[in-house]
Amino acid sequence: MALIERLKDEQKSAMKAKAKLRLGTLRLVLAAVKQIEVDERKTLNDDEVLAVLTKLVKQRRDSAAQYQAADRTDLADTELAEIAVIEEFMPQPLSSDEIAALVAQAVDASGATSMQEMGKVMAVLKPQIQGRADMGVVSQLVKAKLG
Repeated sequence: MALIERLKDEQKSAMKAKAKLRLGTLRLVLAAVKQIEVDERKTLNDDEVLAVLTKLVKQRRDSAAQYQAADRTDLADTELAEIAVIEEFMPQPLSSDEIAALVAQAVDASGATSMQEMGKVMAVLKPQIQGRADMGVVSQLVKAKLG
């Protein structure tokens, strides 16, 4: 089943179950997907929907960190609950060992030897890691490997 269809089915289930937080989060996700589809005048595939989910999770993490810094745990808890709902639709996260192995393979595959060629390595890695690892952490590993 396509990811967008799964999101829509879960939205219907959340409506029937009267799960307010889950329903609100799913509506937010579907609205973000629809906005991109309208703006770009195309239907998104699963990889593109996954990129939207990744972006939404990153936004929620940033917001939760800011709320916690401002001592607003009630708002931070809401953001963290939304993250949990969104992550149900994302693939299983990679372990640090798996990420390190993929970085090593990508460096070998791209033939990169210096920091100037980091873009080549990231281009190889991104499709494999999208939605399964924090790209900031991956970027740091690539820099360490090339530096």
